[in-house]
Amino acid sequence: MSAAAPAPVRSGLRGALRQSPPLIWACLYFFCLLSGYYVLRPVREAMAASADPSAVFPPWLIDWFSAHGIALQDFVLQVLFTCVFLIMLVLQPLYGAVVSRYPRRVFLPAVYVFFIVCLLGFYLLFDSGVPGRGMAFFFWAAVFNLFAVAVFWSFMADVFSNTQARAVYGYIGAAGTVGAFLGPIITSALVQRIGIANLMLVSAGFLTACLGCIWRLRLWAVAREQEQQLASGETPMGGSVLDGLKLIAREPLLRWLAVLVLFGVGIGTLLYNEQASIVRRLYTDPAASTAFFSRVDLAVNALTLLLQLGLTRWLLSRHGIAPALLIPGFAIIVGFSVLAASPLPMLVALVQIMTRASEFSLAKPARETIFTRVDRQWRYKAGAAIDTVVYRGADLTFAWVHKGLSLFGSHAVFVGGLVVAAAMTTAAFGLLREEKKLPGERPE
Repeated sequence: MSAAAPAPVRSGLRGALRQSPPLIWACLYFFCLLSGYYVLRPVREAMAASADPSAVFPPWLIDWFSAHGIALQDFVLQVLFTCVFLIMLVLQPLYGAVVSRYPRRVFLPAVYVFFIVCLLGFYLLFDSGVPGRGMAFFFWAAVFNLFAVAVFWSFMADVFSNTQARAVYGYIGAAGTVGAFLGPIITSALVQRIGIANLMLVSAGFLTACLGCIWRLRLWAVAREQEQQLASGETPMGGSVLDGLKLIAREPLLRWLAVLVLFGVGIGTLLYNEQASIVRRLYTDPAASTAFFSRVDLAVNALTLLLQLGLTRWLLSRHGIAPALLIPGFAIIVGFSVLAASPLPMLVALVQIMTRASEFSLAKPARETIFTRVDRQWRYKAGAAIDTVVYRGADLTFAWVHKGLSLFGSHAVFVGGLVVAAAMTTAAFGLLREEKKLPGERPE
């Protein structure tokens, strides 16, 4: 079976769907991916906010900390983020080896098959109540969220040109947001009836559907590469397993992008940790905290969907990526200024909703359009390194920064956040200067 490369996209969702058949499969792919993740996200969040370390960590780890005079319940997030970062350092070279040695038709399905197998393993762990399953699941969810989504956006840059990406990424993001809506609803409706273990199987079903979408979309990626005489993704990229990190060190645009992600994640981590501290004080019941995080997720997704359908495409198509990168920074500065003056729990939740929604609906699609204009080494290696090692390195760094600032109270956390937000906005300006030097379409 063959497929023609996507044509330029007309305005409006109907026109886009008629003229760009791969858009349907891209939307279904992202819908299933985020549905599968958001089914499990409230479980992860409740574990991270738990005041009881025995609900998360294995007994031997709790005993080890206790023997060294450390109360593990005071460092739950810091320990989790430290371990996640170390896991990323191990997995990034492995991922680099896979994308270097195997063609797209092999490594794309392999990534999702790996995550499906892991979910089947977690079904057994949760079904049998193995101690320490909470910590293992938190690690897996953090890795899955970054690698699976990073692979998705890299693949989209194989399918769509820069012009098409600016026209359709808002719609693709909206489809993912609908999936992110569905996930918490499924969890709320089913968790009491079928239990956490069976939610793993529900998520695995969504990821299996992603494999079918990958197979279909690969046809258009191949057609695009043949039509425009681009380097084929059906052959291995070659190179070193550490090429991604080397590219970031060498290329100014990638350095600015890494700095932008570093401080952007830093903002989110400060806010996430402060919110977790508040939830830990207000809710002692895991079910109540899970319900709270489900409501926050639903609010984030509602605002994200409104922005994606009403603003993202218009901004990217008419004004390029600059507004989409800068608006979140200025909004966060305003939000953190309010919190520094009055850090009320409800305001923290509202700023969290605004921060995450602006990242998902504006900043993330804007950053991803850049990768339609660069070669595959940048997309699959450097892009993945930024989305994994840099991302989790920022999580680790700012989890400990939060721990230090929190000693002086919530006001200090949000004043520190203002400094980080200013640095993020500065990095956005630096990225925009380098982005202007790129050609209109990616070289291969």
